[in-house]
Amino acid sequence: MTITLQKPGIQTTIQGWPRTGSRHLGVPASGPADPLSMALANRLVGNAAFMPALETTLTGVTLMFHRNSFVSITGAIAKCSLNGDLVEQHATIAVKPDDVLVVGSAEKGVRSYVAIAGGIIAEEVLGSVSTYTVAGLGGHKGRALKERDELQLGNSSADVSLQATPAGFRLPMLDSWSIRATRSSETASVENSARLFETKLTVASRSDRMGIKLEGERFKTDADGQMPSVPVFPGIVQCPQDGCLFVLSVDAGTTGGYPRVAKVARMDLHLLGQLRPGNHLTLIERNGEDAARELQEKHAYWREWLPDVADVI
Repeated sequence: MTITLQKPGIQTTIQGWPRTGSRHLGVPASGPADPLSMALANRLVGNAAFMPALETTLTGVTLMFHRNSFVSITGAIAKCSLNGDLVEQHATIAVKPDDVLVVGSAEKGVRSYVAIAGGIIAEEVLGSVSTYTVAGLGGHKGRALKERDELQLGNSSADVSLQATPAGFRLPMLDSWSIRATRSSETASVENSARLFETKLTVASRSDRMGIKLEGERFKTDADGQMPSVPVFPGIVQCPQDGCLFVLSVDAGTTGGYPRVAKVARMDLHLLGQLRPGNHLTLIERNGEDAARELQEKHAYWREWLPDVADVI
């Protein structure tokens, strides 16, 4: 063993590469809910962007190390400490045997990412080690981590240096979000569909890795919220019978029977992983051409710090 979970929080899982090529089997991609934050954490310890790392949800995690290594923490804003002394997020941290790292509860945002040099050894299923708890696939026994779980680390192939994420590449955690989205297959079925892209909505308590419910405004479709099942994927915005929009996230199923009234643009999908109950959200409409151009612009900006950003967002 090289790490022991002393306090796992309400949901800490191992995430890595998304699980691709299995949607025809009903298996979603999984992977990090906020892949950009995970890539930033891995960058600081010399790992590839999707090297398996820990994803925590809201309540953080406490880890004991049993060997010398390097670690970094990104994502949600939280107080973090090593052996009781405060440490910075977005910085490389050296750890040694018996050191205890505490990632505190999220103060803004939802998910923190803990990357360790060499990554975490986990069970690969269908080409990915990412944990999909619904089906018990990947990660550590296919489940969220528990107290006293012991994890093995891989061997780092890079010479790790102490560094910090430049200020311009530290993702802000907000209380009010604007996320770019395009029209989708059933947008025209919504009465006054322009309201989809000009209404401030509120993230509901029903928010997890499968999807995020939005409240504060109800929408009506000519399908009355029902239709034959069709393919869906992360970022699709559905309109169920109750009229409250529901945004699909990384663990969402592969088919659904609710109208697909919008689609979160690729360049902003990573933001879904940090939407917190009570946050405000406004969808900002983009056409396909503008969305493609803005994705290229975002890649160009981030490539300076993350050369493989096109694999991440």
